[in-house]
Order: sequence, then C-alpha cells, then structure tokens
Amino acid sequence: MAPLEFLEARETVIGAVRAALKPAEEETALDAAMGRVLAETVSADRDSPALARSLRDGFAVRAADLPGELDVIGEVRAGERFAGEVGPGQALAIMTGAPLPSGADAVVMLEHAVAMAGRVRISQPAEPGRNVNPRASEAAAGEPLLRAGQRLDYSAIALLASVGQARVRVYRQPVAAIVPTGDELVEAGRTPLDYQVRNSNAQALAAQVQRAGGRPRILPIARDSVEHTRGILERALDCDLLLVSGGVSAGKYDVVARALGALGATFYFDRVLIQPGQPLAFGSVAGKFFFGLPGNPASTMVTFELFARAALELLGGQTDVSLAMPFARLTREFRHRPGLTRFLPARLSGDGAEVTPLAWHGSGDIPALTRANAFLVADSGRAEYPAGEWIRVLMK
Repeated sequence: MAPLEFLEARETVIGAVRAALKPAEEETALDAAMGRVLAETVSADRDSPALARSLRDGFAVRAADLPGELDVIGEVRAGERFAGEVGPGQALAIMTGAPLPSGADAVVMLEHAVAMAGRVRISQPAEPGRNVNPRASEAAAGEPLLRAGQRLDYSAIALLASVGQARVRVYRQPVAAIVPTGDELVEAGRTPLDYQVRNSNAQALAAQVQRAGGRPRILPIARDSVEHTRGILERALDCDLLLVSGGVSAGKYDVVARALGALGATFYFDRVLIQPGQPLAFGSVAGKFFFGLPGNPASTMVTFELFARAALELLGGQTDVSLAMPFARLTREFRHRPGLTRFLPARLSGDGAEVTPLAWHGSGDIPALTRANAFLVADSGRAEYPAGEWIRVLMK
C-alpha cells in the first residue's frame, strides 16, 4: 500500500467518516451542555431586543429639540417601562438597558448634558437613533441563531438561555476505546525496570479524546502476540472509535495489523508521509473506524490531533473539523530534510506572532513536548526557512 501525503490522508479520514455518519441524539440540561455538539437548529423566540432600548445612561430626547434646554419629566431604569410619552421640549432620565420611551428617538449621554433642578441643558445636536439599540436589531423572532453541528461554547450557552431553552438536544458523545500495546509497557503507578516504560500514551490520548468532545475508555495493555492483541481489540468493538497505540510498524513483534486483519479489518492506508507519525494506519473493523497510532509519545499525540481528532469530532456530530494552522515568523533559521511534512515541538510567543523551534531528542522526548505550546509545520517540499520567514504552526 503506497504511503499518502499529509493532506491526502486527512481527506481520506474525513471522507470515510462523513460517508458513514449516523450520530445519535440526546437531550441535556443547559448547565451540562458546555462543549457538547448541538443537534437542532435554535431560533429566536422573540425579537431581540423586544423593545428599543438605551445603550447609555443619560436622557431620552427628541432629536429635533436639540440643542436646547429641556424639562425632565421622570426617570426609567432597566426592568421598567415608562408609562408616559416624551413630548416637545421634554427629556426623560434613562439608564442603560431601559426601554426607550414613546416619543423619544435618541439618548444623550450624561457626560454631554448639564442637569439642573427639573431641567437639563444639552448643547450638542443629536441624530435620531443615537445610543439606541433598535427593536430586533440583534435578532428577529424566528431567526435561526445556532445550527446543528455547532460545538457549544459559553457564548452559545448564554444565547440558549436568552431564548428560553433550559434543555437542548445534542449529539451523544462518542466513546473512544484506547488500546495501548507492547510488552515494554507498565502502568503509570508501577516502577518500571530499566528496559520498560510507563504507559503514558493511554493517559495522553484520554485527555485528547475528552478535549475533542469524546469519552475515553482505556483498555488493558495488549501484549505482543496476535492472540492477546486480538482479544483486547474484540473488547473494544462496542465503542465508536478504536485508538490503538503502538505495534503498527513492520517489526517482528508489531502485531496490531495482523490482529486487526484476523478480525476482518479493511485498511484505507497504513503509512503517511509525515514526521513524527509515519507508520499510521486507518481503517474499519466490524463497522467501527480505527486508528493504528505509532507508539512513541510525540507520534501518538501528533497523529491524534491531525487525523483521529477530526474523526472523533465528526462522530460526535460536529460539522466543522477544519485544522487551524496559522502562520508565525521564525525567530531563527530552520532546516529540515524534505520529503516529509514535519510537525516539530516549538514555542509560540504570547501574541502568536513569533515561533521558536525547540531542541528535542526524538518522538519519545516527553519533557520537550511539555515545554512546547505548538508544533512547527515544515512543508515536505521545502528544506530551508530563514529567520523572519513565515511558517505554519499547529496549536498544541
């Protein structure tokens, strides 16, 4: 099977998952909806604002009366409605958010008015509509405001509350089975021998799955035999997505492909021209998609973000799975060997304008990954980037 370029492999994943999508729906309370994916269109239940309202503390006036000295006929606050009407030569003291009274068509800020006993002097003219938020200027009754497939953030939660939705329909969170593999692994709470390593990939993947809106299920470590690995994989088939970490290369004890093959798996690709993460497999087995992620920590993290995250988001009903890779200026010269698209640890400046490549010692260097807040993205066809050159970055 020929290896795929980065973008071709990503498009393969997205196309396959989109074609098979059947996300389930459920209802949840609004206070539990943060980060969930909306499964319905939400429309305004009334005009917003329902009445024209003041944007400032000041005086509601008739623009035609300005400049001039006006009689103050009362006051209106947010949460009230003035029963009378502002007539010629009159003004009404008004607070931010209060409904504009009948007869008035503008609001003059306090800073631009001189209040006297029962009167106010305004020396500047004002056009109709000044400091007024017109009725339905934010949304008209029945206007769609949120659409299915949108992940809910705090502003969307506020909007749902503002249109009276105490409960909301969302897509069910997909469950991702995480299967770590390798005889060299021991669990995080154990003391490894000098030829063993702790199972960090499963915990990192669980965190990445949660951040992508899924629910992780960590399975026991699959040992380096086809039979044992197959048994663990069979236990994962009731999940929505399988994430297998390690054992996908071509070595004697890399048995994941054989175990998946024994379960009738179909492979869409088994290698991508990237670093880290070149030995990456993607396919389906028993109606579920799987990723065979490389076992080195950086490879596992990067390939999840580049490929598996999009699949998980789609399975959760999200429609926009675009990969943000903004540009930043290199603080120093950077070189790499062309032929692979490389995603290397880097430090992005606080304002996101500059990026500095970090020293690291390969895909197993977890301390270097913790010092990074981004990955520098080096194009496969370009070997050199001078200092000050623009280069893409993948946010961590």
